[in-house]
Amino acid sequence: MIMLKPLIVSDVKLALKELSIPGKAELMQTFFKTGKGEYGEGDVFIGVSVPDQRSVAKAFCAQISLGELSELLSSEIHEYRLTALLMLVYKFEKTKDKINQKGIIDFYLNHTKHINNWDLVDTSCYKILGRYCFENQDSKLLEKLSDSGNIWEKRMAIVGTMHHIKKGQFELTKKFALKNLKHPHDLMHKANGWLLREMGKKSTPELLDFLDLHYKQMPRTCLRYAIEKLDASQKDLYMKKH
Repeated sequence: MIMLKPLIVSDVKLALKELSIPGKAELMQTFFKTGKGEYGEGDVFIGVSVPDQRSVAKAFCAQISLGELSELLSSEIHEYRLTALLMLVYKFEKTKDKINQKGIIDFYLNHTKHINNWDLVDTSCYKILGRYCFENQDSKLLEKLSDSGNIWEKRMAIVGTMHHIKKGQFELTKKFALKNLKHPHDLMHKANGWLLREMGKKSTPELLDFLDLHYKQMPRTCLRYAIEKLDASQKDLYMKKH
């Protein structure tokens, strides 16, 4: 008798379901704003912690194909999508082959409609798109996303510059932050402030120069995030003058 190998997608789903925590799914549904009219409307959780998802991703990433990842990433279940993205990150980090890297980039960009919550974006975009753009010294992919009318693609652009910040390059972060100053959604204000804060951790003068020019136009949430690591007197000065 020929024994058929179980589908790896089914194995991944089973592994995640076995790690689900009773009652956690309901908490996550609330935390990620999945109610009607909220930014995560329709997202479904089964209650698996991120560390457990990382463990599953590491166990399966070597043997899973992009086609199989596409099946996971197309699921309505949030943990399936996040685990798929974690595996994609691991695949990208392990390959030095430029053709394979480009294949992963194309796959990511072809599936952005499924990367539709802030944790999915933040976990994956700078480790894949950001690194690729930095290493190839080509910002066109991030530039295009920054012009998108989709909040998650726009967030990919600004968060994608994290890799540039880690390498001491700040211009793209500042450019996208300025482009997003008038964005209507609080999630973009938080993302802008977070990346500006990371820039400040790398270079306080860069952050202070940016703030001195633009803090009065920055949404208050963005400003609070950006100045979080400054000393108390500096934070008070910016907030009082805002």
